[in-house]
Amino acid sequence: MTPAHGNCLCGAIEFTADLPSRWVAHCHCTMCQKAGGSAFITWVGLEENRCEIHDPLQQLRWFKSSNEAQRGFCKTCGSALFFKSSRWPDEIHVTLSNFQTPIDKAPQIHAFWDTHVDWVLLNDQLPRKSAQEIFNE
Repeated sequence: MTPAHGNCLCGAIEFTADLPSRWVAHCHCTMCQKAGGSAFITWVGLEENRCEIHDPLQQLRWFKSSNEAQRGFCKTCGSALFFKSSRWPDEIHVTLSNFQTPIDKAPQIHAFWDTHVDWVLLNDQLPRKSAQEIFNE
């Protein structure tokens, strides 16, 4: 296992993830758009028991964004960092942009493409899957 490290914008919350990751995906769901203030968030899917969160100042807050999911963010700087869902009970999803060291995979897919915004043009060849396709896998 190879460790990868990251942190929030202000540095109050740090994390260490033991790679390999399970997957890396650009999520275009409307909740990620609003939580990240962007067209999409790129998530790294990890086994939850292989991701250690260091929060000595207790800045990590969890927001229940739906009946199934919660999002972790720093209360000081507002950085979106983590996502957990009962749909994937043994996983934690970590924002790729908050890693400070390289990870083992490049993005592999555009998820929830059915709700992507039309004001960002993407010219890659990654698969684009709808919510229905994601949940039926």
